[in-house]
Amino acid sequence: MHLDKYRLDGKVALITGGSRGIGRATALGFAEAGADIIVASRKLPDLENVAEEIRRSGRKALPVAAHLGRMEDINSLVAKVNSEFGRIDILVNNAGTAPAMSPAEDVDERLWDSIMNLNLKGLFFLSGAVARVMKQHGGGKIINVASMDGFKPESQIGVYAISKAGVIMATKVMALEWAQYNIRVNTLAPGNVHTRLGDSRFLAIPEYEGEMIKRTPLRRLADPDEMVGAMIYLASDASSFVTGECLTVDGGISLY
Repeated sequence: MHLDKYRLDGKVALITGGSRGIGRATALGFAEAGADIIVASRKLPDLENVAEEIRRSGRKALPVAAHLGRMEDINSLVAKVNSEFGRIDILVNNAGTAPAMSPAEDVDERLWDSIMNLNLKGLFFLSGAVARVMKQHGGGKIINVASMDGFKPESQIGVYAISKAGVIMATKVMALEWAQYNIRVNTLAPGNVHTRLGDSRFLAIPEYEGEMIKRTPLRRLADPDEMVGAMIYLASDASSFVTGECLTVDGGISLY
C-alpha cells in the first residue's frame, strides 16, 4: 500500500531540460512510474530520442522544442501541452545553464542575462503558466532544480550560484501562495553530478573533480539516475504533506 504512493499512473509530467542528464533520467523514471511525459529543451532531435525511449516503455511522450528563457516559447509550450493532454499534473523545472566561469568582477551584462533568463526568469514564469492549468484540475506538483551552489558557492560561478539561490526562494514563494490550490512546490538541490553542465567544470579546471570527490563524504560524484528517487518522491503522493522544502542530494558535501 505504501509503495503505491510512489506511483504516477495517469499523471502528465512536463520536464524541461529533458534531453540529457538529470532531465532525461527523470523523464525515464517518471515513465517507469506510470506517467505520460512531455520533454522540452531547445533542440528537438535530442528530445525525440528520449521520447522514443519513453514510448518503448509503454507511455505517451511528446517532445517540444522551446527556449525557456523566452516568454513566447513558455506560453506556446504550455498551450501545446494543455491542448495535447488536457492537463499538467507535474512540472520539473530542470533546464539550466552556466555558459562560462568568471570571477564576479569580470561578469558582463550578457552573461548575467543569459544565466538569469533561463535559470530563474524562465522557471518563474513557466511555473506561473503551469500553475494556472493545475488550478483548473485540482492541483499538482512543481519541482524546481536548484544546486548546492545556491547555499555555498564555489569561486568563478557567482552568477550561477545567485540564480540557484533565487530558485530556492522562488520555491518558497510559490509554495506559500499556491498551497491553497493544492499545488505543492519543492526544490531538489543536487551536488556534483556527471552531466554535460557539471562535467564542463571538470574540463575547465582539471583538478576540480578530484577536489570535489575529496570533499564529498561518499567519495564520488553522482550519476543522473541517482536523482530520480528523490524526484519521484517529490512528484508523488508519498510527499503529500511536503511543500516549500529543499531536498539536498549531494553525497554529504554540504556537511562541511
